Amino acid sequence: MPQPSHDTLMTVGQIASRAGISVPTLRYYEERGLVHSERAAGNQRRYKRLTLRRLAVIAAGQRVGLSLEEVKAALDDLPVGRAPSQADWTAMSRQWAGLVAQRIRELKVLETSLEGCIGCGCLSVERCSLMNAGDAAAGEGSGSRWLRRARREAAGTP
Repeated sequence: MPQPSHDTLMTVGQIASRAGISVPTLRYYEERGLVHSERAAGNQRRYKRLTLRRLAVIAAGQRVGLSLEEVKAALDDLPVGRAPSQADWTAMSRQWAGLVAQRIRELKVLETSLEGCIGCGCLSVERCSLMNAGDAAAGEGSGSRWLRRARREAAGTP
């Protein structure tokens, strides 16, 4: 029996089932531009079989803690009409290794900060680095100031 080609079209349900994801997840990935479909008669979505490789790359990126935006950036460098090759994967994994290493450095800084805070036990408004008297941290912008500090320290900037 001949093997199906990468251009073989599959339904939404078929591709989702083969990839081990839900149909709404597949549609979400398509809305975000991570995968692409064609339209059949009746405006039904059809996905090329090669989409399974792209979905495997998405799953791998998520397993190492990357955001969908980071995965999409890598996929955007690939041609839409073909499955990622071994060379593509090697290039992506090298880039992702750098992102993972950066996250590890950030987490180590956060771990050290938490150990110091939890270990001190002071809970003092005057001395505690967690306190934010007068909302002084508002000037630093939105989000966790601990995470911003960890990112700066991991990058080697004050």
